Amino acid sequence: MIQTVVKRDGRIVGFNEQKIMAAIRKAMMATDKGEDERLVGVITDHVAQRGKTQMSVEEIQDAVELELMKSSRKDVAQKYIAYRHQRSVARRAKTRDIFLDIVNVERNDITRENANMNADTPAGMMMKFASESTKPFVDDYLLSDDAREAVKQNLLHIHDKDYYPTKSLTCVQHPLDHILNCGFIAGHGASRPAKRIETASVLACISMECAQNEMHGGQAIPAFDFYLAPFVRLTYKEELKYLEDLNGEDYSALYDEPLMDYLKQPLDGLKGVDRVRQHAINKTVGRVHQAMEAFIHNMNTIHSRGGNQVVFSSINYGTDTSAEGRCVMREILLSTYEGVGDGETAIFPIQIWKKKRGVNYLPEDRNFDLYQLACKVTARRFFPNFLNLDATFNQTDEWHPDDPLRYEHEVATMGCRTRVFENRFGPKTSIGRGNLSFSTINIVRLALESMKEVSGEGQEEQEQRIGLFFAKLDHMLEVTAKQLDDRFKFQKTALVRQFPLLMKSLWIGGDKLNPDDTVESVINQGTLGIGFIGLAECLVALIGHHHGESQEAQELGLRIVTYMRDRINDFCERYHHNYSVLATPAEGLAGRFTKRDRKDFGSIPGVTDRDYYTNSNHVPVYYKCSARHKAEVEAPYHNLTRGGHIFYVEIDGDATHNPQVIMGVVDMMDRLDMGYGSVNHNRNRCMDCGYENATQNLKECPRCHSHNIDRLQRITGYLVGTTDRWNSGKLAELNDRVTHIDDGEQQLFK
Repeated sequence: MIQTVVKRDGRIVGFNEQKIMAAIRKAMMATDKGEDERLVGVITDHVAQRGKTQMSVEEIQDAVELELMKSSRKDVAQKYIAYRHQRSVARRAKTRDIFLDIVNVERNDITRENANMNADTPAGMMMKFASESTKPFVDDYLLSDDAREAVKQNLLHIHDKDYYPTKSLTCVQHPLDHILNCGFIAGHGASRPAKRIETASVLACISMECAQNEMHGGQAIPAFDFYLAPFVRLTYKEELKYLEDLNGEDYSALYDEPLMDYLKQPLDGLKGVDRVRQHAINKTVGRVHQAMEAFIHNMNTIHSRGGNQVVFSSINYGTDTSAEGRCVMREILLSTYEGVGDGETAIFPIQIWKKKRGVNYLPEDRNFDLYQLACKVTARRFFPNFLNLDATFNQTDEWHPDDPLRYEHEVATMGCRTRVFENRFGPKTSIGRGNLSFSTINIVRLALESMKEVSGEGQEEQEQRIGLFFAKLDHMLEVTAKQLDDRFKFQKTALVRQFPLLMKSLWIGGDKLNPDDTVESVINQGTLGIGFIGLAECLVALIGHHHGESQEAQELGLRIVTYMRDRINDFCERYHHNYSVLATPAEGLAGRFTKRDRKDFGSIPGVTDRDYYTNSNHVPVYYKCSARHKAEVEAPYHNLTRGGHIFYVEIDGDATHNPQVIMGVVDMMDRLDMGYGSVNHNRNRCMDCGYENATQNLKECPRCHSHNIDRLQRITGYLVGTTDRWNSGKLAELNDRVTHIDDGEQQLFK
């Protein structure tokens, strides 16, 4: 006798004979003879009594078909079989429609989910086919009932769900010194240690490109300047040796001679050793510049995995005060300023300037001149962004200015915003660590549900609504923490040999494991992120105002995110993980949540009336306010969202000739204890010849007279070469963006 049923999604439930009876009745009602209740009972009893203790849905339906075919009602059997076929087709219809959109190169939110991937190419199509096929498998077989229901109810988004079955991790900060000094094996053959700047540059690229194939998120280098600096000196020595061979002289006394800087200077008037030294410096600077050009070119052209995707790469730098480190920084900045190809702005790597008092922020600091150059480059090319090492939450007592390894105690970030620093299971560092996985809660829907259940404008109703919201939020935090723990338990069963580069050369502690060991003992060094989206819309739903326009709303917003932070600290103790709050960088998610909520709750002004929700804790992009006001509102959230955050201001017009605006924004970040931020500004790009300028409303390219003009803009933290790859939600957000610093206000920063 049947006792339990295995459903199509793998769940096991109790047997319910009423479902068999209902299906047979439905088939009978579709025939001319109509219903026969006696036959319904007989067939149901036969199937139930003769079945195995546990059967699948398909097995039970096969048994019903057989009994119907043996009965006098062959007409019912035909209808039942047709009904089963229709249900099977309906289950496949959604996947079919998605696949046809991919095949037909349709431009929609499925094929434009990731603006960094070209889903129109064969490789991109295969990537999307795989992605859309894998997600239902995860829903059916890898999620708990609570997590599956939360996803179904539009309350939870599991990021990179298509990569869930691979057990891959999200991202890592590369300990590039290990790669450069020891070499590595990736595929067939081994890469030898670097001996000159050109090789070091290439290995830096290869490290990130190879690791990208083993992970589903970004790749970053936490101390680009420190790591490449030794190879500037080796290159300088190599140039001296060339001159030794040429001149028949011994210049070994110059090999390790201290240098204040590597600056190109004319050789006129120089003689003897002074001329030799400067000649070697000039040659070295030229080679460093070419190496940095090649690095940027490679990171923008070499596709590292399916989907025609270049590496989602980031580099952090700014605090190496050695002559060699300064040379690396200067040439990467100058190469970035010049652009790639015909002068186009490089999309990758995302560059992050690590700002630090006593090192590079004040006029008397050793690297202040490079900070000024960084601001000039940002004013033209969007990068570098600025990471504030002086923020209270970005500091550690382990950092000392005279420590040659001080970069090990400096926070580094992924360009999109992901931050890894605090660590319950090892050193407080960013190096050799990353995010394991993250999921995002739709706090707007929680507020909408609360608004629906408790209506009214009075103080009492508002307090009840807020109380109900916190109860719902607490439940979703519990569900999300458990879901991430479940995913961790799945990830930790991966074998070291599944991630040969990551575990051998990059992830902290991985080099001590054997190929057939699991990664369980080391991956807890990473973080699990619990993110949120739409704080502004959430606040409007709860009290009628967002935090940019109301102090009351700001206080409630901080109360919400503080509550999340406190509960997540509790989860760290309960589950023994590095949980953290993430200010989610929503791309496809920004519109997906909104569409469903608008369908369920209607169009509500300030909540569901646009095609997107505001990213994390940002002031809405359409809300006109000063840069300072926006900064003052968003600043307190940076300390609460240690899994990652970012601050942006929008500049009107051409910022190229006014880098003081950039410095003014960094000054605000410093004063307000903000962690990470940058500036958006106008940049047009001709899609036919690559010409760029900042002219407002440019319609025709001055160089080739093409009308195929696009806007170069950030989407969630990274640049995209064309808005053609943006999904509808992010395009709507882009069109709604207002400036926070206009042409008149820019004068205040000069």
